[in-house]
Amino acid sequence: MGLTKTEIFSDRQNKLATMMKALAHPARIAIIQQLIKANACICGDLVDELGLAQATISQHLKELKNAGLIKGTIEGTSVCYCVDNKTWKQYRKEMENFFVVFENKDDCC
Repeated sequence: MGLTKTEIFSDRQNKLATMMKALAHPARIAIIQQLIKANACICGDLVDELGLAQATISQHLKELKNAGLIKGTIEGTSVCYCVDNKTWKQYRKEMENFFVVFENKDDCC
């Protein structure tokens, strides 16, 4: 099977799919939840908190950062991560818009 033909979909559909893909793994959800719970930048505590290997967490952090959901700053020899508030608000708005469009009708299937 070939690559997804993203060009046949609207920019908004592609953006929403990218956003959902960034959150489509339980480890990434757990990372985001931990960052929100800490309400501060986290510098390396995620391995202990989540019980995943450092390499696994690093890969998920990379995906979240590429999606713009988190941002990282270098402090000495470590990178500290926190939720990117601006992007988080954009994601929230897009997701709310996506779910609000549906109007439940009792006469369906």
